[in-house]
Amino acid sequence: MKIKSIFRIKTILSFLSYNLILAALLAPFILFWGPFQSLKDVAVGSVYESRHPQVVQAFLSQSEIDRIMNLNATQGQGGSQVIARTKVVADESSGITIEDIQGPSFKGKVMLVKDPKRVKVAVTKEIGVTGERVSDLVKDMGAFAGINAGGFYDPNGKGNGAFPDGLTVHDGKLVHNNVNDQTVNIVGFDDQGKLIIGNMKASQLEEKHIREAVSFTPNLIVDGKLMISGDGGWGIAPRTGIGQTADGTVIFVVIDGRQPTWSIGANLRDLMNVFDDYHAVNAVNLDGGSSSELVYNGKVVNKLWDIFGERYIPTAFVVTP
Repeated sequence: MKIKSIFRIKTILSFLSYNLILAALLAPFILFWGPFQSLKDVAVGSVYESRHPQVVQAFLSQSEIDRIMNLNATQGQGGSQVIARTKVVADESSGITIEDIQGPSFKGKVMLVKDPKRVKVAVTKEIGVTGERVSDLVKDMGAFAGINAGGFYDPNGKGNGAFPDGLTVHDGKLVHNNVNDQTVNIVGFDDQGKLIIGNMKASQLEEKHIREAVSFTPNLIVDGKLMISGDGGWGIAPRTGIGQTADGTVIFVVIDGRQPTWSIGANLRDLMNVFDDYHAVNAVNLDGGSSSELVYNGKVVNKLWDIFGERYIPTAFVVTP
């Protein structure tokens, strides 16, 4: 009897294991080749912007990927505005306000920093070796808040955030440059605390009095003008951005994504609309996906998508005391 019971249990476990493996193998085919067009559109937009775009490329042609990524780009200027804002932190002594935001397909956080001169770029201590988590970058600078900042390139395929991409400036000094004197989109602050976004060369940084900066794109709002048409063509994903109002207040935005029961994510137009809702005169998209993160008082306050926790990245915008 005991032998039969053991055999029955093994048979059931084998059956379950077989079906789980079969489901895992069939899932991508159903997702990318199945009849569920809306699900496929969301999946392509999310996965193609992740660290593994080759997964999508293995199942779909580049023309089909391009079609999906730009699906809504010609559907006029309409977009989804933020439909709910709830204040969760209002620390007048530190000039910090944090609000929960919610749109039709996303949830996220907005941090408002009254004094722009307190926003600085934190850079990994080991450029070229490894990046750091946002919480560590915040701690290293003696700061109490921060978001992920610029992108990074990965020459060794390690994905450890060791090399910031473009131009990286801290305390008025160019600390990393992998583009020589080519023009890149600068995201940073001058010595007056003004958010500077736009194309710039390394040789122009000093004359423009750039104090803190990273490189990323695209710009969302420039001198009050909305820059994104359609949905922006980048699909739906977790997003991070930075902006500034006319009175100098800095706006951090982090939108969660790739979590169907919590937040699907946002397209670039959604992100732009958040900044417009907060009256930004300038705003720009930062690195998103599994990098999107907001830290406050030593804790990650948004819901990370990556099951492995905080991603190792090269730079962060942090708020110093």
